[in-house]
Amino acid sequence: MAKNLVIVESPAKVKTIKKFLGSNYQVVASNGHVRDMPKSQMGIDFENDYEPKYITIRGKGEILANLRKEVKKADKIFLATDPDREGEAISWHLYQTLKLEGKKVARISFNEITKNAVKSSLKESRQINMDLVDAQQARRVLDRMVGYRISPLLWKKVKRGLSAGRVQSVALRLVCDREKEINEFIPKEYWTIEADFEVPGEKKLLHAKYHGDQKGKREIHSKRELEEILEELKGKEYLLSEIKKGERMKKAPLPFTTSTLQQEAAKTLNFSTQKTMRIAQQLYEGIDVKGNGTVGVISYLRTDSTRVSEEADRLAKEYIGETYGTEYVSTMQTDGTKKTKIQDAHEAIRPTDIHRTPAMLKDSLSRDQFRLYQLIWKRFAASRMAPARFETTSVKITAGNHVFHASAIGLLFAGYQTVYMTEEEKEKTEKLPKNLEEQMKLTQKELRQEQHFTQPPAHYTEASLVKTMEELGIGRPSTYAPTITTLLARRYIVKEAKKLYVSELGEVVNDIMKQEFSTIVDVKFTSYLESLLDSVEDGEVKWKSIVRNFYPDLDAAVNEAEKKLEKIEIADEVSDEICENCGRNMVIKYGPHGRFLACPGFPECRNTKPYYEKIGVSCPKCGKEIVLKKTKKGRKYYGCEDNPECDFMSWSRPVEKKCPECGGYMVEKGNRIACANEQCGYVEAKQ
Repeated sequence: MAKNLVIVESPAKVKTIKKFLGSNYQVVASNGHVRDMPKSQMGIDFENDYEPKYITIRGKGEILANLRKEVKKADKIFLATDPDREGEAISWHLYQTLKLEGKKVARISFNEITKNAVKSSLKESRQINMDLVDAQQARRVLDRMVGYRISPLLWKKVKRGLSAGRVQSVALRLVCDREKEINEFIPKEYWTIEADFEVPGEKKLLHAKYHGDQKGKREIHSKRELEEILEELKGKEYLLSEIKKGERMKKAPLPFTTSTLQQEAAKTLNFSTQKTMRIAQQLYEGIDVKGNGTVGVISYLRTDSTRVSEEADRLAKEYIGETYGTEYVSTMQTDGTKKTKIQDAHEAIRPTDIHRTPAMLKDSLSRDQFRLYQLIWKRFAASRMAPARFETTSVKITAGNHVFHASAIGLLFAGYQTVYMTEEEKEKTEKLPKNLEEQMKLTQKELRQEQHFTQPPAHYTEASLVKTMEELGIGRPSTYAPTITTLLARRYIVKEAKKLYVSELGEVVNDIMKQEFSTIVDVKFTSYLESLLDSVEDGEVKWKSIVRNFYPDLDAAVNEAEKKLEKIEIADEVSDEICENCGRNMVIKYGPHGRFLACPGFPECRNTKPYYEKIGVSCPKCGKEIVLKKTKKGRKYYGCEDNPECDFMSWSRPVEKKCPECGGYMVEKGNRIACANEQCGYVEAKQ
């Protein structure tokens, strides 16, 4: 009997796939990549047109020896790695390492690990797609060039163990730029007016908000403007001048891509991007389902396509019609289109079988697996359903020249919302009193005014950073989670209550990158490189032409930066802090968490202590020095050196000058200084 060998990446897939294929097939795993460029050197042959040098990955010798034994026994070899660039490259490396030339070899790929998909892939086997392999090689070589040329400079300038990366450094810049925006933000005052009206014959009050005047919407910027409006409203008759009724449709959401799954899992399940991908990988590779054995329950998880196969679409619509009724089945085109190129060989992330409901799998899944599967199942089911329909009512109330607005929305047909609603959609709106008529006179019961201040942009969360990276074309589905994980692991950014903050170390690295390697951290340039890699995948551009154009500029920038660094003697900065153990002046050093004080007598004296930089400003509470401090996770703030006796703290850098309006302390906001008291709002240019 002929023996067929199927090589997959992950051992978790072996059991799942073996079940679908008969005894004629042997299934083994490569455990991911089997060869790569060496870690100890650049691994690129510059004399030979940038050819990568590949070596067997340490620890993979035994796996390769076993694979070679299986290859000898096999009549035909199927390379069944993941259906993306990385998977294609692993197949190519296996082909080279196992010396498969001259043997019967076929490349197969499947978007889901189900019996039909696996068996169909055998019928549709093909050759290795070298365009996909070359796109992955180009990415790997570019990343290696950036990392291995720039990282040593950071070691010299700051400390060993730091790293730069083609995508990583741009993501760090995004977080730094947002932090700068927040720090420089100056709040602006505005006011709102809300009113309650008594409607004839109704117990329920009509709640309305001030909109403006007959010319249109009007913002109230100051107390003076507010008082003018309130004065004009005195004694005015309130007339319900207009009632508008309408109908609004809300389309069903598209099924998940990698990015939208990471965003929604962060919002609703509080999962990090890394956790989302880890659990999705488990669901894709195979779960022991009671009564069915091991089965992959979701399709491939690294995708930026919202396309769904015709069969999956048909089965989902049949299920919805049977379960909820034919009126709930979508009749609209539900696939999204994107301006940017999508990896359309893939589908959206969806359950492999719509009939396998979350309730049916609950006993077979861990709590986190169940929650993520339920999210994916509901989103996919909703994407094949009819839109939700709402009745809208808007009311216009006039008082002289002034206008108030009230609105309400009522559900007419739930559609997809029967199955799935985002957190935003769950918010309920107020209902209006029933017996409203145009030209009806209303009695004002209460008029409330409230002062507000504009808010700075929100700090990035993992979810919003992924969304921004996707919108700007930085990285691809497989890179979002590893990029954020690396930034957190290097302690360039820290996470507190879901929000991402830049650490002192991150600021230092970002400043060096912006100053010396502005192109590398340029968002548009990085996005352009990604589009070039897509062109390699499409067979439109040769991968080495990208590298040939990229490396000389990088090399010149690194050489220039090295010359500058040679001129700067990077010695430890001596502080005025005396070591209490040996009497030497302590020096400022960089560690994993930023700067600290250390005795220069190391190793005889091992004394270290936190470093607090004095900023030359007196504490507004007690008059002692204000120092730059860090939270436990590394976020910067300004506090009194006499803490805990004095509890003064500020996220913005205080200045010595007092506010001329209220006498309070002032803080830096970019090229301006502002009163720390928002109620005061005094601002002036920085001298």
